[in-house]
Amino acid sequence: MANALAKRFGEVVAVDDVSFTVGASEVLGLLGPNGAGKTTVVRMLTTLSSIDSGSASIAGHDVADDPDAVRRVIGLAGQSAAVDEKLSARENLELFARLYKLAKPIRRRRIADLIERFDMGEFADRPASTYSGGQRRRLDIVAALVAEPLALFLDEPTTGLDPRSRAEVWDAVRSLANEGTSILLTTQYLDEADQLADQILVIDKGRTVATGTPESLKRDVGRDVLEVSLLTDDDLQSARRLLASEEGVSIDPEDCRIDFSITGGTRQSLDVLRRLEDQAVNISDFQLRRPTLDDVFLALTGSSADEPEEISR
Repeated sequence: MANALAKRFGEVVAVDDVSFTVGASEVLGLLGPNGAGKTTVVRMLTTLSSIDSGSASIAGHDVADDPDAVRRVIGLAGQSAAVDEKLSARENLELFARLYKLAKPIRRRRIADLIERFDMGEFADRPASTYSGGQRRRLDIVAALVAEPLALFLDEPTTGLDPRSRAEVWDAVRSLANEGTSILLTTQYLDEADQLADQILVIDKGRTVATGTPESLKRDVGRDVLEVSLLTDDDLQSARRLLASEEGVSIDPEDCRIDFSITGGTRQSLDVLRRLEDQAVNISDFQLRRPTLDDVFLALTGSSADEPEEISR
């Protein structure tokens, strides 16, 4: 539980009055644009950074007053895999178990159980340097589970992974939540939050701007989205200039597409399409669809979520 968390770095307010609760078997998705304060929140809750004001407790232990007790009940997988490339998965887990001071019989049973549970037997005795991105990330998450944490913090766990590797990590997260672990997940992939999170907290410039289930947040947007795919980059630039004064317009240069927030239904959609056609903008395809979390994010923060998180401080 976090209550009115705040953190400053000099004159910069990184986190300001952020509160939330994560229950057992629940996944909380913490979303926000670059520099919103997501990693700072994680660092405060995992005792890596001090709390300037407010309070937080995990499994009944106050984060500020009893950090040692908190560290005994949490696991953390940061943005970069914290495994030794020269060691195998089994050896890495042995190293973490020793750091947690687990007795030899306990750690042997625990390591064997983790390797079996997370289907790591095929590569458990090979050096981590030979692993795929998904295998390495899976090992990083499993290493955070050696001490059987009650709460797990995953800071952008799938950044840079291919779709298959991301799916492997998603399966691991679902399995942990089903077994009772409380999980706080930060991610720059909104489809990931949609798939995994029971509740979502959106922060921007350190402050909470929305909270709710993925479905409730999408309902609250209250508008459909007109996706217009253009034929060429020149058409995209022409459409950008034509719609520059409109609100709720999102440009996707990679897919040569413009997304337009629609509050007036079919009539407004047809008006947008006619305006483009009248200016000789070549349209290759279009569709009117229901909002996604990407649309929620854009409406709440005014920016996209596909930027890297801020540098941890």
